[in-house]
Amino acid sequence: MEEDKNYINLIHGDLVKASQVQSGMPVSVGVMSIKTANQTILEASQKPTPRSLWDCFWYEGELSCLFADSNVGKSILAVQIADRIARTDNVLYLDFELSEKQFQLRYTNEYGKLYSFPERLYRVSLDCNSLLDANFEEAIIGSIEQMALQTDCRIFIVDNLTYLCCAMEKGDAAGRLMIQLNNLKKRYELSILVLAHTPKRSLDCPITSNDLAGSKRLYNFFDSVFAIGKSAKDSGLRYVKQLKVRYGTYSHDAENVIVYEIEKVDAFLQFVHRGYSTEKEHLKQLGDKESTERDNQILELSRMGKSVREIATQVGCGKSTVGRKLQKLRQDDAVPVSQPQDNKDVGQGGTVENAEQMDLFNENKEEEKS
Repeated sequence: MEEDKNYINLIHGDLVKASQVQSGMPVSVGVMSIKTANQTILEASQKPTPRSLWDCFWYEGELSCLFADSNVGKSILAVQIADRIARTDNVLYLDFELSEKQFQLRYTNEYGKLYSFPERLYRVSLDCNSLLDANFEEAIIGSIEQMALQTDCRIFIVDNLTYLCCAMEKGDAAGRLMIQLNNLKKRYELSILVLAHTPKRSLDCPITSNDLAGSKRLYNFFDSVFAIGKSAKDSGLRYVKQLKVRYGTYSHDAENVIVYEIEKVDAFLQFVHRGYSTEKEHLKQLGDKESTERDNQILELSRMGKSVREIATQVGCGKSTVGRKLQKLRQDDAVPVSQPQDNKDVGQGGTVENAEQMDLFNENKEEEKS
């Protein structure tokens, strides 16, 4: 019965396409393809529904990103994700971080017992000698494509983004990299999880998209993004927070982060589930003196004409925090706050949201010019 339904849908699709051509609407122009919205969802309905690779964070066919500060445990979580997926699917883990010995010690217990990974999990390392005379970025992308062709593997985890794009701070390099990864994803129906760093950040600020190291364009290209935060109330705890979702459910925002503790269980270093909480519970609470010192620093930088983004980077907190502080100072009229020369602090409506949008708009214009 299902086969008959699919067959009927295919015939209907061909009729819709023929009708489009007959009406004078081309099916393609240059590198663009054109089809009706009905034709789009009809064709998509013939494809299988993407399955979850890791809870609601990463789905089949997605280019996803996991980011965190150094030494917070993103590689530990990524290997744990790979270990779970490899019980049913082949997984290629591109490890550009650890040596083979470091990897072995991480998965060995105090008695010398080695952890046994699923046979479907393959660790990929770099042949540094072969890269000496090659274009680094092109060689990496080319190798991923060749692995997809020769291994028939469709699930890749890349640890980490720094090795894919050495110049990712530049907008054009980041954009080019993401276009290449997206092309590979679509051409070979790959599922790619990329690990990335965040600059050193203050534990009193919530994690936002602005914490992803590199250009803002990186974040825009990912299908889904999630991050690991370190708890300020307990150095042994970590929390995982969703920041961007296109297919799955947005279940773990700031009001419902997943709490973990890193432990070595039977030779396997892993994130052990400890429950759920709000992100706020794990943020550092500033004392009166610290809070005053930071407010003074924000004020002084504003007087120097710095933008919200520049102040946030220098102080080590989120743009929204800086925007709220400056807005409060203006409302209280306690101290005159100078307007930055590029007018980035306040949007047309004078709100924090408009300030952030204006700031991002101006930043993107600067990237386009570079």
